[in-house]
Amino acid sequence: MHIAVIPARGGSKRIPRKNIKDFCGKPMIGWSIEAAIASGCFDCVVVSTDDEEIAAVARDFGASVPFIRPPELSDDYTGTVPVIRHAIEALRESGHNVEYACCIYATAPFVSPSDLQASLGVLRGTKSNYAFSVTSYAFPIQRAIRVSEGGSVTMFNPELYQTRSQDLEEAWHDAGQFYWGRARAWCMEVPIFSNTSVAYKLPRHRVQDIDTFEDWKRAELLFRLIQEADS
Repeated sequence: MHIAVIPARGGSKRIPRKNIKDFCGKPMIGWSIEAAIASGCFDCVVVSTDDEEIAAVARDFGASVPFIRPPELSDDYTGTVPVIRHAIEALRESGHNVEYACCIYATAPFVSPSDLQASLGVLRGTKSNYAFSVTSYAFPIQRAIRVSEGGSVTMFNPELYQTRSQDLEEAWHDAGQFYWGRARAWCMEVPIFSNTSVAYKLPRHRVQDIDTFEDWKRAELLFRLIQEADS
């Protein structure tokens, strides 16, 4: 059995109720649910939430909410892996044999069905525990600078001051969209960011963290541009 698990707790602080806040005409979580369903990868699309309003919205978009997430997994400090483990174990207790689980963030409107399909193929083609989305930094991280309270600057890597940008190693970061994993890895809480994972690369223009209202506005503008380009 392949499942999607969309974590969506109700206690967002920086953007209140962001998981169900309207984003380009739909509750934010609706985009993730619809992409998961459209991919055809999953026997079940589960939303893991502690919030009844979020649960109702999730059901309206076709997701399953077979449990309400317990309080001990719903605070500001609980990581992704324990939440996915809880969902897998809850389904197993109901008699479902989960082989692969994909965590899809509720605030990932740029996630596409084709990427979910292709990244599953990447994971299956390796012995890795996870396959997750990454994108490249737009600027060489080796040229990062530190700014003091007084405004003075120092380089993080001053030994690379004379190195040309094109000669510096390209760096990548988590795109924050989805994380395919083998059920046993989730349940053993194997770390995602390790050499037992494989990267699935996304172009930078389809990646946007949404943690602040400024992020939200930029994401909506970018999302509309992509939709216009694809229409």
